[in-house]
Amino acid sequence: MRLWGAHSRSGGHRTRATVRSVGGAPTGSETAAERWAADLASWAIPQHLLDAAPESPWVFPVELFARRADEASSSLTPSNERALEALPPGGSVLDVGSGAGAASLPLARVAGQLVGVDASEEMLGAFVERAGRTGASVRTILGRWPDVAPDAPVADVAVCHHVLYNASDLPAFAQALTRHARARVVCEITANHPQSGLNDLWLRFHGVPRPSRPTAEDAVAVLTESGLEPRSARWEAPARGGFAERAGLVAWIRRRLCLPADRDPEIEAAIADRIVERDGTFGLGGQPVVTLWWSGRPTP
Repeated sequence: MRLWGAHSRSGGHRTRATVRSVGGAPTGSETAAERWAADLASWAIPQHLLDAAPESPWVFPVELFARRADEASSSLTPSNERALEALPPGGSVLDVGSGAGAASLPLARVAGQLVGVDASEEMLGAFVERAGRTGASVRTILGRWPDVAPDAPVADVAVCHHVLYNASDLPAFAQALTRHARARVVCEITANHPQSGLNDLWLRFHGVPRPSRPTAEDAVAVLTESGLEPRSARWEAPARGGFAERAGLVAWIRRRLCLPADRDPEIEAAIADRIVERDGTFGLGGQPVVTLWWSGRPTP
């Protein structure tokens, strides 16, 4: 869930979701894909802040994704359910932007093979460790999608959670997923850009206003424009995973904001009412997410 980065046992708690077909395109000569790429580009951190940052803001803690993956099978999400509907017994799952496996591990109750694709060796190591316990065969592919798509097998179902906001060329990204799925592609993204929750902090600490787009609806417009027929379900995702210490969460947000460690007390005070302690870990609260799914079209 990523950013390159989720959960019913049958008979367990089920999250209610509203299903609808949606789509649309921007007015004027600009295509939905062009607008998507321009909106994503507007999220670039100002260069002077990047240059002054003590640490990279783009480090993804493996511990966070590992905990999310460990919790993923406790109950199925709408995204998991849409994938399981199309997955035959013993079938294969291609997990693009797998992280530690939160999108695909809940499918191992049916799947016979899990294939993880990620740009991080550490994430793939966490994926192999967890997927190996399921009894399914496991394969990994190191690299960014769709660059490594030629190395990936066609699977029965392709899943991709919390990666679309990293795909500036969303048509190429989605079409590559579609060509690698025999039955269905299932993507999960936040309703709004995943960094939107920090917008007020950028204004507070840097005086920098942040964008409000693209959104999940914009993603649907691009997919529709690309000739796909996505369906959509919006639901409230619970808080999953977290840091072992409160200070770890604060430090992660501080790095995101390109600030030095001596600003941690100010950051902690600013986010105090957002911190959720759950099962001995610290994170932020849940948020609206959208499940998108469409039919696969494997290359002959």
